[in-house]
Amino acid sequence: MSASAAQGAEGRRAARRLAVVVLYQHDVTGLPIEELIENTERDRRRPIDDFTRALIDGVSVDTGHLDMLITKAAEGWTADRLAPLERNILRVAVHELLDWYDIPPAVSINEAVEQAKTFCGVETPGFVNGILGRIAREVRPDEEGEG
Repeated sequence: MSASAAQGAEGRRAARRLAVVVLYQHDVTGLPIEELIENTERDRRRPIDDFTRALIDGVSVDTGHLDMLITKAAEGWTADRLAPLERNILRVAVHELLDWYDIPPAVSINEAVEQAKTFCGVETPGFVNGILGRIAREVRPDEEGEG
């Protein structure tokens, strides 16, 4: 991997993490997304990047559909019963699977699993991997979706 490709991967990893944080804050506080973005930009002293913004906007406009897909794949769980952080990690990854065809499904899944390993309970990474694998096989059947 070239240095610029590695930097791009790290940039997208940080963008995903920031998108999950803003969406989590919205889920928990009910504050408007725009207010949360403004607060984030003020705290960071720089604007969020285009990829972060696209993830936040994509999840925001399609939350109901994303939650329906998560619920369908979660086998006995509903999206609203998941912890807010887990739910938003899944939402961002499912949004990528649905709308970002330049990102291989395995990348979206692996990134979500890594976030779950870092920020959630010990059983969450396997749970996230299973849900996203099922969704990837359904929405992108011609591509490798296992993480």
